[in-house]
Formats: sequence, C-alpha cells, structure tokens
Amino acid sequence: MKNLLLPALLVLAPVAQAHITLETPEAEAGKPYKAVLRVGHGCDGSATKQIVVTLPEGLRGAKPMPKAGWTLSTTRAPLKTPYESHGKTIADELAEVRWTANTEADYLQDAWYDEFTVRAMLPAEPGELWFKVRQVCVKGEWNWADLPGAGKTATAPAARLRVVPARPAPSEHAH
Repeated sequence: MKNLLLPALLVLAPVAQAHITLETPEAEAGKPYKAVLRVGHGCDGSATKQIVVTLPEGLRGAKPMPKAGWTLSTTRAPLKTPYESHGKTIADELAEVRWTANTEADYLQDAWYDEFTVRAMLPAEPGELWFKVRQVCVKGEWNWADLPGAGKTATAPAARLRVVPARPAPSEHAH
C-alpha cells in the first residue's frame, strides 16, 4: 500500500506548491493587515513580468507597497455602501493593484522568489477573504483565482485569508 501512495504523492506535490500564498494566512477581524503575497516561481520556467491582484471586498483603506524596478498602478471601484472615515465619506475603494516590471532586468526569474505587499483594514466580521492574483509571464500566465467549491478541485487557487474573531486586548477583562 505504501508503495502505491508514494507515486500519487509525488504527482500531487508540485500542484500543492504551485500557487501564490499569503505570508500570514490568518488575521483578526477589524484589525490592520499586511497582505504579503509570495511568488515562488514563474510560468512553466518563464519569468514573471506582471502581478495583478484583485482585492477582496470588505477591505478598507488599502494601500500597496511600491517595488523598485516595477511600476505600480491601481484601479478603484465604487462601494455598495459608502462609509465615514475621519469625517470624510468614502464612496470607493482600491479594487486592483498592478505591478509591472520596468525592464527585462527587473523580471522575476522562475528560479527566484519575491513578495508583493498591500496593507488594509480587515472587515469587522470573521470569514474568508480571497486575493485573486494574475501572474503574467514572458511566455504564458497563471490566473490564481479558483475558489473552493463542492467537489471542485482548484488547479489555480486564489490566496485565502481566514479572518478570525478579534481577541480581547490584554487590558480588557473577559469572563
């Protein structure tokens, strides 16, 4: 039996490693969060020249981190329900962040590793948030946007963040 499982595990191993992940996959509701998206490879040996992140709904005040050698651009989208922040009505939020390598010398080679970062405030309610990432390479691309479903295998899974209930502050008394 053991001999039969080993080949199956070896076949599945590259798939398990072949996606973009969050450095911190769990965070507290209602708190600031730094989404560090880790890119560990290119597209079947080809260098990465662009990373496009679609931010999950519910994040507030998102701000991307610039990267040397990469041009940063963003897209905003209107909110279904505007909110107040520091006495100002917020009617739209950051929806997409795009990092594009400036030159070939800036490409993220297949054998290299890098991180792309966005900071935001998490929603007050626990749940799951999904960061969809399109990885554009010199040859080909990966669209890491698959969400789990009943009986569905995600071949290119989105990066999942588990938003857990906030813990009481140390000075708060809990029963």
